[in-house]
Amino acid sequence: MDKTVCELFAGVGGFRCGLNNIKTIEDTKRIEKWETVWFSQWEPAEKKTQYAHDCYVYRFGTCLDKDGNDTTNWNIEEVDKKKIPDFNLLVGGFPCQDYSVASTLSTSKGLEGKKGILWWSIRETVEEKQPPFILLENVDRLIKSPAKQRGRDFGIILACLRDEGYTVEWRVINAAEYGYQQRRRRTFIFAYKNDTRYNARVQDCVEYNQNSELEEKRVSMAKLLLEEGFFAETFPVYEIDSKMLQITELPEGIGELSETFSFGFENSGVMKDGIVYTFKTTPKYDGKQITLGDIMETGDVDKQYFIPLEKLYYTDPSVTHSDETHGKLPKEDRQTWQYLKGAKKLARKAASGHEYIFSEGAIPMVDKYDKPARTMLTSEGSFSRTTHIVQDKKTGKIRLLTACETERIQGFPTDHTKYCLVDGKVVEMPVKKRRFMMGNALVVDLIRDMEKTLSRIFEFE
Repeated sequence: MDKTVCELFAGVGGFRCGLNNIKTIEDTKRIEKWETVWFSQWEPAEKKTQYAHDCYVYRFGTCLDKDGNDTTNWNIEEVDKKKIPDFNLLVGGFPCQDYSVASTLSTSKGLEGKKGILWWSIRETVEEKQPPFILLENVDRLIKSPAKQRGRDFGIILACLRDEGYTVEWRVINAAEYGYQQRRRRTFIFAYKNDTRYNARVQDCVEYNQNSELEEKRVSMAKLLLEEGFFAETFPVYEIDSKMLQITELPEGIGELSETFSFGFENSGVMKDGIVYTFKTTPKYDGKQITLGDIMETGDVDKQYFIPLEKLYYTDPSVTHSDETHGKLPKEDRQTWQYLKGAKKLARKAASGHEYIFSEGAIPMVDKYDKPARTMLTSEGSFSRTTHIVQDKKTGKIRLLTACETERIQGFPTDHTKYCLVDGKVVEMPVKKRRFMMGNALVVDLIRDMEKTLSRIFEFE
């Protein structure tokens, strides 16, 4: 089977880098073994410059549709899916802000939010193009959304793929638990058509029969999730009793599912013939652990990244908490990293007039070399509790991460986002935007691992 790819919500090309084992800028110049026939990247919030799209085009060039038009920077909802060139693998990290850890689960809007509704563009593409294989990525919260009807959104996604004749596996993967340089949990979805040779081979391996009793199916599906399936082959897990599997059947209609369905999806699972099998698995990995220190600069770092001493501390560096229940600290004290990352007690008043004490725990002010980086968000580099601050290896001074370090945390080539092609001219992407792109991206190393399994699957087809 030809290794042809369509990359939706492409960002700066994380899937493309992973599938083609691109680790350096020089690697982008060689022939790719996975041919991207079309991609889509459009950011509605960017009114003047489409930095992600223009970075992608600078690195890889563009793709034309069947009519010879470049629609790669259109709103995907307005793209005629019939015009997309044919392909065998659909990939995409569809927008996830509506489920994101950057907001609370109670405020997540899921498929009803402005970003979540873009799932329907994926469904339209699947309906029209019928790719044999699909690989998608989203935040881990996807399987629990929305808060008032847990699991509904993921159930809808599974039902959409069921209706198009797919079997679906999923796994929530923390990259650091398989040795990589970031503690980043993401939901990966792998779907394959029921008429593929791969599906037949897996069914034979797990001894699955659609007419078997439910308990026999339970044993088969546990074997798929633990030994024979896509994620089991790529990312091993410890054994678990098949009796631990939770099972449910998806309602026939999407409307009924949307109104009434709720289910506690676990971090591993499979949907086959409309029946969901899921349980919690534990990663099995005993290899090398890459840390934040491994990817940090060892030489000179531009002065723009260093934090002035007055912005670091407002009092003795050993102080890790503040008590403002009887009055706020001065503004200049509150605008220091020590205050921001320290524990707090604040007197607050609700809209109802109720007075209460808000408290927040301390987090480490300076990130340690000997651990993987924390999850990067799009706010990386801003004055935020979630921003990494580190001790420079050469000078010992405290600073923010460089744009190159954020790229390495995500497994991209160093300087991957440095340049863009804007109106035919090469321009540098602003540092703020480069860090934003990385906060939005996936861990490319995980896709490199999945590619090895995908290659074997395609060769079998």
